[in-house]
Amino acid sequence: MRSVVLLSAALVTACTPMSPERAADRCEERARAAQGPQIGLTLGANSDSGAFASGSIGISADAIRGRDPVAVYESCVFNLTGELPIRPPRLRDM
Repeated sequence: MRSVVLLSAALVTACTPMSPERAADRCEERARAAQGPQIGLTLGANSDSGAFASGSIGISADAIRGRDPVAVYESCVFNLTGELPIRPPRLRDM
């Protein structure tokens, strides 16, 4: 019985509209990813293992499709809230 109550609470929460501020924050991340590949590089050294390096490259489906990051942001906010964005996206400089 308890699992039914928890599941019901989760479904009600999932159907609740997201706040415009939260949607903007979440969609800005997606719009930044649409700007192009994201590259991470870590270099360092310590006394135990000496020098080390690691790297990563990530690219979103929106970037592969060549979608405009602002359009990605606006459609994401609209899909989450049913309203237009309350602020322009804060994207990284290219």
